[in-house]
Amino acid sequence: MGVIKKYFKTQFRFQMFMLKDEDVSDFYLSAFQKNRSTVPLFFIRLIISFGCIGTLIASAMTITDFGYWPIFLTHWGLVLNAIAAVLGVIVSARAYLRGPIEAIFGLPWYVKMYWVMTNIATTIALFITVFYWSFLTDLDEDYAPNEILDVFIHLVNSILMLALLLSARQPMRLLHFYQPLVVGIIYMIFSIIYYFAGGTNPWTNDPYIYPPLDWSTPGTAVVTVLISMFLITILNAVCAALVVGRDTLGRCCRKDNEYPISIGNY
Repeated sequence: MGVIKKYFKTQFRFQMFMLKDEDVSDFYLSAFQKNRSTVPLFFIRLIISFGCIGTLIASAMTITDFGYWPIFLTHWGLVLNAIAAVLGVIVSARAYLRGPIEAIFGLPWYVKMYWVMTNIATTIALFITVFYWSFLTDLDEDYAPNEILDVFIHLVNSILMLALLLSARQPMRLLHFYQPLVVGIIYMIFSIIYYFAGGTNPWTNDPYIYPPLDWSTPGTAVVTVLISMFLITILNAVCAALVVGRDTLGRCCRKDNEYPISIGNY
C-alpha cells in the first residue's frame, strides 16, 4: 500500500502536467538493457516505424474513394501512429549518431514532441481497438472491406504502439490524459461540422461517420462522446500502469537500482 500511495501522491502533482523528465536517456534506451547502447531500441523503433508506415499506406490504397479516407478516426490513428514511430526513430538516430542528448535546459523540443505523440498515439490506438470491436463489428455497415487489413488497423495498431511505449524507459503520466483527450475533442468537433456540412457515410450514405456518433440524434451522440472521453482517460491510466510494470520488470532484468521506476520522475 505504501508504494501505491507514493505513486499516486507523486503522480497528482502540478509538475506532472508538464513535459519534464530527469533523465533524457529514458527516451532512447530500452527498459530491459544493462548497457547504455542506443542500438537495441533504435533497431526496435525502425521495425515499428516500418509496420506503422506500411499499415498507413495499405489503408490509404485499399479504400475505393480516397476522399472519404480522412473522415474516419481509425485513419487519424494510423497517421498518429506513423508520426510517433518516426519521431522515435529520429530521437534514437540523434542519440546514436551524435552521442547522449543533453537536457541542461530541459528536454529538447523533438524529445518532447516524441513524448506527446507517443502518449496520444498509444491511448488513441487502444481506444480505436476497444471502440471498434465493441460497437462497430456487429453493425450492418461494413467497416471492414478487407479482413486482413481490418485486423492490422484495428488490432495490430495497438500492439505496435504498446511495443513503442514499453520498449523504452520513457514515463507515462496519469495527468497527461489531456493530450489524447484533445484529439478526441477535435474529432468530435470535426464530426459535428461534417454532419452539418452534409457529409455522409461512404457505404450507406447516412448522415454520419459512425452510427453511435449520429448527430441527428444528439442525445445518443452526446452520450457516446462522454463515454469516449471517460474511456480515453481510463486507457491513459492503463498505459501508465503498464509503464510501472515495465519499469519494475526492467529493474529485475538489469539486476540493479540505477534507474528508478517512473513513479518518482518529473
